[in-house]
Amino acid sequence: MRAVFLAGALLLAAGYTYFAFAELPYLSSAGRLGPGFFPRIIGVALLVLVLYSLATDRQRDGGDAAPSRHWRVTLVLAALSAGFVALIEVLGGLLAMIAFMAAALSVLNPGRKWQNALVALALPLAVYLVFRLWLNAAIPPGLLPLGF
Repeated sequence: MRAVFLAGALLLAAGYTYFAFAELPYLSSAGRLGPGFFPRIIGVALLVLVLYSLATDRQRDGGDAAPSRHWRVTLVLAALSAGFVALIEVLGGLLAMIAFMAAALSVLNPGRKWQNALVALALPLAVYLVFRLWLNAAIPPGLLPLGF
């Protein structure tokens, strides 16, 4: 079952990487890093990690014959990811990231409310600051103007 999942992930990673290299320019017209810079790094990293996972699975004896008992968590995280994509234009990038992180951490790390709250606030805020201040890149503002 794991090999089938990894084969599907490999196909998706290959498609994502192809799109990043074929459709997104590496540099902008001003000569600065363009919209294809990060997607190329992410795509290549995805391919390497999935291929590594497939190789280590082939070396194992037998593999896992029974389906994973964590399929419900996988479905919940897939639904949360779809909700994040749907809400990013409504709430804006920062608020959607905070909501997604809070919901995902409540599923993955139950019982640690303060730790989850701290991570759900700190990580999206750090990503926002890196993109906004260091990279001078826009994050979707959402329908509610927050003033930052």
